[in-house]
Amino acid sequence: MSRVALVTGASRGIGFECALQLAKAGVHVVALARTKAGLEQLDDAIHAAGGMCTLLPYDLLKGDLIEGLGPVLFDKFGRLDILVGNAGMLGGLQPTAQVDPSLWDRVFALNVTANLRLIRTCDPLLRASDSGRAVFVTSGKAHNYTSFWAAYSASKAALEALALTYADEVKHTPLKVNVFNPGKTATAMRAQAFPGEDPKTLPSAADTAARLIAEHLS
Repeated sequence: MSRVALVTGASRGIGFECALQLAKAGVHVVALARTKAGLEQLDDAIHAAGGMCTLLPYDLLKGDLIEGLGPVLFDKFGRLDILVGNAGMLGGLQPTAQVDPSLWDRVFALNVTANLRLIRTCDPLLRASDSGRAVFVTSGKAHNYTSFWAAYSASKAALEALALTYADEVKHTPLKVNVFNPGKTATAMRAQAFPGEDPKTLPSAADTAARLIAEHLS
């Protein structure tokens, strides 16, 4: 059986391109995202390239659903070789004193807690692989503290702490865990944060996805 990869946030941007490139390389991709239309576009692109995929229209903000994901994947595949925790949200930019606590909770629920739940449910499957790989998409804002980015920066710092602690726990096993900072990339989230920026001056999502794969999944 071909390798199996779970990619979150797979309906657009880096997640879409990562899923597509893995599928082109012969990996069976389990593509998870909230946006069904984007998943259907990915499905068309993967099948046009001769690849294989399974679509999961999950909302990662509904945490209880994530807990049942591992058993579903076990029943279908018996293991998981790759986990790409890419899904995330910006949450808007505002002065720290004006951050809405409910928005803060949503940002942390997706950027941090959803990845904890993915680790919980996927860990046995990743350990069942002879060369499991898990990579979580972070940001330079985890360490670069600038005005108005409190929720996003704090959530990405927390994600790094979570992922790198997990990495230390599995360092004596075949499973390897890393974080990946995509840097400036032409994505919808980047456009939301920097609306005046010309996306043509930035690396494409496809180029960044290729770098993620080369650095952590090859």
